[in-house]
Amino acid sequence: MLLRDPTVLLGLALSAVLLYLVIAPLVSVVSDAARVQYGDEARSGQESGSWTGYYLWRVFRSPVSRLLFWEPLLHTVTVAVGVIAFALVVGGSMAWLVTRTNVPGRKFLAGALVVPYMLPSWTFALAWLSLFKNERSGGQIGYLQGAGIHTPDWLAYGPLPIIVTLGLHYYPFVLLLFGNALRRIDSQLEDSARILGAGGRTVVRRITLPLMLPALSSAVLLVLGRVLGTFGTPYILGLPSDYNVLSTGLYHAIRDRSTGVASTLAGVIVLIGVLVVIIDTRLVREQRRFVTVGGKGAMDRRSDLRRWRWPAFGLGMAVFAASVIVPVLTLLLSTVTKTPGVFSADNFTLKYWFGAKIEGAVGFPHGVLRGSELWEAAWNSLRIVGVAALVCGFLGLLIGYVVVRGAGSRVSTFLRQVSFLPYLVPGIAFAAACLSLFAVRRGPVPALYGTITLLVLVMVVTHLPYSSRSGISAMMQLGREPEEAAQISGARWATRMTRIIIPIQRGALVTGVVLPFISGLKELSIVIMLTTAGTQLLTTLSIGLVEYGYTQLANGVVLVIALLSFTMTYLAQRLTKSSLASGIGG
Repeated sequence: MLLRDPTVLLGLALSAVLLYLVIAPLVSVVSDAARVQYGDEARSGQESGSWTGYYLWRVFRSPVSRLLFWEPLLHTVTVAVGVIAFALVVGGSMAWLVTRTNVPGRKFLAGALVVPYMLPSWTFALAWLSLFKNERSGGQIGYLQGAGIHTPDWLAYGPLPIIVTLGLHYYPFVLLLFGNALRRIDSQLEDSARILGAGGRTVVRRITLPLMLPALSSAVLLVLGRVLGTFGTPYILGLPSDYNVLSTGLYHAIRDRSTGVASTLAGVIVLIGVLVVIIDTRLVREQRRFVTVGGKGAMDRRSDLRRWRWPAFGLGMAVFAASVIVPVLTLLLSTVTKTPGVFSADNFTLKYWFGAKIEGAVGFPHGVLRGSELWEAAWNSLRIVGVAALVCGFLGLLIGYVVVRGAGSRVSTFLRQVSFLPYLVPGIAFAAACLSLFAVRRGPVPALYGTITLLVLVMVVTHLPYSSRSGISAMMQLGREPEEAAQISGARWATRMTRIIIPIQRGALVTGVVLPFISGLKELSIVIMLTTAGTQLLTTLSIGLVEYGYTQLANGVVLVIALLSFTMTYLAQRLTKSSLASGIGG
C-alpha cells in the first residue's frame, strides 16, 4: 500500500529533513547564545558548556554593548527607513508612470527598470566608491578625487551612500508590487469619486491608498527583510568610516571567534525578521478590503500626460541610467584605466583584464581573466549553485505534492509553514545558524564547515520558500484524476511521478530551479561566512579583492557576475516564456 500511495511516508521523510536543515540550525544558534563557549570561561566566570546569561549581558548591558549592538541597531534602523523611503518613492512613481499613464515606451521602461534586480546588490556600492572614494580608506581614489574635486567622508562612506545604493537595487521590488496592484485597480472607482466632487487628494486617500495597502505592506516587508540580511553594501561603504549595521557586526563577531556574541546577534536578527512578518500579517488582516467590479477596459484606462509625456519618459530613462547604465559603465571604465579621472590615451589599459603581472598586487598579481582564480571561483559558483538549484526545484515539487495531496493533515500544515520559514530569517543570520550547527561533528554528521556540501545545503534551504511555493501553487491546479487513472491501471508511485506529475508540472519545476539558480549566482550574505580558500565563489572572490584594496580587479569580477546573472535571467525568461515585468507595461 505504501508503494502505491506513499504520500504520508514521503511527508514524514520531508518533515524530518526540514526539521534538521531549518529548525535545528535555529535551535543550535540559540543554544550557543545561552552556553559558555570555549575560551570565555575566565570572562564569564563559568565552565565551558554551562548555561549562562553572560552573552545577553555582554551584548545588551555591558560597557561594550553600545559598539556591539545598540549602535549597529540604530544604524540598521536608519538605513532600513531610508532605503524603504527611497525605494517607495522611486519604485512607486515609476510604477504609476508605466501602468497608469500614456508615457512613450511604457513596455521598454517596464522591462528596463527591473534590470537592477538582476545585478548583485554591491555592484552599486563598488560603482559609488569608484566615483566618490577619497584618500581616507587608502588604495585607489575615485574619479572625482582624481579629477581634483574633493569628496567629503559623508558623501563617500556611511549612511547616505548605503541608503542610495541599496535603494537603487531594491526599488524594482516596489515597482513590480505596485505595478501589478495599480494595474488591477478599476479606474472607474476613481472616476466616480471625481464625478461626485471628490478632490485629487481625497481620491488618493479614500480609494487608491486603501486598495494599495497590501502591495505597500508587502513592499515594506520585502525591502526591510532584505536590508536586515544584506551584507555586501554596508560592508563596502561602511567599513572605511566604521559604520556598522547588525549584519556587519555579526560578521565581525564571527571573524573574531566571538561565537556567543555572534549567536546572540543572529538570534536578534532572526527575531526582528519574524516580528516584522507577524506585524505585517496582522496589519493586512485588519485593513479594509474592497471588491472592484468593472470591465477590463475601464481598468486599463490611463491618464493623458499631454505635453508632459516626453519629460516623463526622460525621467524614467534617468532612473534607468542612474540604476544601470552609470554603475555598469563606471565599473567598466575603472577596469580599463590606471588612474581614475584621467582620460588621456596613455592612461587606458587592459592589464586589469589580461595582464600577466600587475605591480603591487600581491594576492592577485595578474588580470581578472588571467590565471586560475576567476575560473575556479566561476566553476565553484556554477556547480554549487547548479546542484543546489536542482535539489531545490525537486524538493519544492515534492513538498507541493505532499501539501496538496495531504491537505488538512498535520504533516501538510507543518511542511507548508516550515518550508516558508527561511524566508523570514535574514540570510546572514541563517548562515550564522548553519555555521553554529555544522561547524563541529554532531553525532553521525561530520563537521561540514569549508565543504561544498554545506554551501549546497544552505543554498537549498534559503531558496526553498520560492521553489516550495511554486510547487504548491502548481499542484493546486492539477486535479487527482490523471494520477488516479494511472493508479487504477497499476502504476506505482514512482512511475506516476516520472510519467505524469513531473511532465505536467515541468513549468513549475523549471521555475523552482531557475529562480534559485539566478539568485544563488549573486548571493553573498549567505555564503560570506561559509566559504574557505578551497570553496571560493565569484561573490566572495570580489569581496576579498575589495578587502585587499584592488578596486579595478574587484570591479572586473563583479562585472563578470553581472554578465552571468543577466544572461541567465534572460535565458530563463525565454525558457519559461515569462518576464519579471510581465503585464505592468503592457
